[in-house]
Amino acid sequence: MKKIGEYTARGTVVMDELQRIILDDGSAKTGYRITEFVIAPHDMDDNSAQVYSGKLLTDDDVGTGRNWNWAHNDEIAWSLFAYDGNSPASSNGVPFSLVDPDNLVIQDLFVTITDNVQTTTNQCNYFIRMEKYEITDWQGALAMVRNRSQA
Repeated sequence: MKKIGEYTARGTVVMDELQRIILDDGSAKTGYRITEFVIAPHDMDDNSAQVYSGKLLTDDDVGTGRNWNWAHNDEIAWSLFAYDGNSPASSNGVPFSLVDPDNLVIQDLFVTITDNVQTTTNQCNYFIRMEKYEITDWQGALAMVRNRSQA
């Protein structure tokens, strides 16, 4: 594999909705390796205890961000952000982030995030850092099969 670039994607997603990030360039000879996935609340002025959890996927057939299943190949990154607006000294901005280092995304990427309040009107921010690689046809085909398989 030959590294040919570095990219970032950032944005806002509505809770429990699946947002598609288009990476597919029509070629099985390029792929992206996700290196960082971070989430953070959209409204930091909220005076309540909040827990946000999200994940990155390579398939759109998935549950919400609160259900993590590390046995599924289509889940490739997970992130959590917790804070308490009523108690600034405790648990503010407690982050967790894990990215599977063996990931290789050939087609599109999907992000879903949820919160403990389970409202669909709240939004959450995400930040994704990735590297783009030139790969062989067989590496691309293998990655596409792996990205669609469940376990």
